[in-house]
Amino acid sequence: MESLALERITVNPVQCGGRPCIRGMRIRVSDILELLAAGESREQILADYPYLEAEDITATLLYAARQFDHPILKAA
Repeated sequence: MESLALERITVNPVQCGGRPCIRGMRIRVSDILELLAAGESREQILADYPYLEAEDITATLLYAARQFDHPILKAA
């Protein structure tokens, strides 16, 4: 199920500077994250951006979580 959600996140080097976007549209993962961080609710985001789906927001959060879930290696 998580892999299906992550399929909603696309990266195209000629679109939005190669930044991760939602389903090939010109709305970046970072745009959604910034809206959420500013206090916007899922419902308000979906109302303001009618071409988005609830699963897009879930995919955005999952993608962001995965970006930070990796080991940090330090040189000795």
